[in-house]
Amino acid sequence: MTMISMLKRTALILAALIVAGNALADIVIGQVTALSGPLAPTGSHIRAGAQLYFDAVNASGGVHGQKIRLITKDDAYNASETVRLARELINEAQPLALFGFVGTGNIEALLKDKVLTDAGIPLVMVRTGASSVLKSGNPWLFFTRASYEAEIKKIFQQYSSTGYRNYAIFYQNDPFGLDGLASAEALIGKYDSKIIAKASYEKNTTEVSAAVKSIAAAAPQAVIMIANTAASAEFIKQSKDAGNTAQFITISVTDAAQIVKRIGKQAAAGLVITQVVPNPEARATPLTREVMDNFARFKPVDVTPNHTLLEGYLGAKVLVEGLRRAGPNPTRKKLRDALEQLRDYDAGDLFVSYSANNHGGVNFVDINIINRDGKLLK
Repeated sequence: MTMISMLKRTALILAALIVAGNALADIVIGQVTALSGPLAPTGSHIRAGAQLYFDAVNASGGVHGQKIRLITKDDAYNASETVRLARELINEAQPLALFGFVGTGNIEALLKDKVLTDAGIPLVMVRTGASSVLKSGNPWLFFTRASYEAEIKKIFQQYSSTGYRNYAIFYQNDPFGLDGLASAEALIGKYDSKIIAKASYEKNTTEVSAAVKSIAAAAPQAVIMIANTAASAEFIKQSKDAGNTAQFITISVTDAAQIVKRIGKQAAAGLVITQVVPNPEARATPLTREVMDNFARFKPVDVTPNHTLLEGYLGAKVLVEGLRRAGPNPTRKKLRDALEQLRDYDAGDLFVSYSANNHGGVNFVDINIINRDGKLLK
């Protein structure tokens, strides 16, 4: 064999190894979320839902031959940690995209610090429906849920049509709660109704006794809660112990199963919860049947198939669809551009649409109620 032939053969072998190496490289997705603290169940279920879908995709060969690897860091629902850990994760792991961050204030801090813009990296699926975030216009941020405003509007439509006129708002005293309060105040006049009491609690606490007292004194027909699960549970328990007979209604950030676990079936019965995804255990849509089939197949541990898990699953499904459309060897910009081309993408009788000027994605809102057996009913 001549020297030239040997060099050509070596070059071909090296090229083949490079191609093989590229084909085997993982698509890294980065997540910063609450895995400890009061929102640990939320972050854990979002992560588990995403991993469930990634497991199914990887078991089928991945995306264009590449497996998806999710790397998660715990910010304990602390906004400054969200920013620090996101930058750290981007620098260390070089993810193609970010996914599944939790908290209005946390996302606001991320945007204010220009983390996404500086890195030119998409963030797909965030656990917030705040107008302040939805209307930020950030070209790298993609939502897979309806807004808090849409959830509160659904509440007013439902209850004002049946004669409810006097409402109280219980809210978390931070950007999340204040955004929901502002939406309620902006919408209330359209339903010939009024807000007769407002009371708050501090983030990362369940110190609700003052709010319980002031809202009970106003005797509203309904109390709309813009609060996390732990605070919602404590507020309901103390309110019922104080004799408050109002209709309690909370937006989707409160988890029904955790409410029942914390305060019991009797105290939880009658709580109304708006939802931004279908109930996975109902198996009523192709999406929920898919989730439950994969849940049985891959058997996630320490989580239940609740709405939050389905939110994570849906977000992951949208992200993967973007990856598929971005083609082999995707870049962050190719992924962003591919997502912006999604039009009525059918995720299983739940449709997702984006454009260059609209990253809202999904408009689904439903209302459920906890029955006497601690189960959610439509």
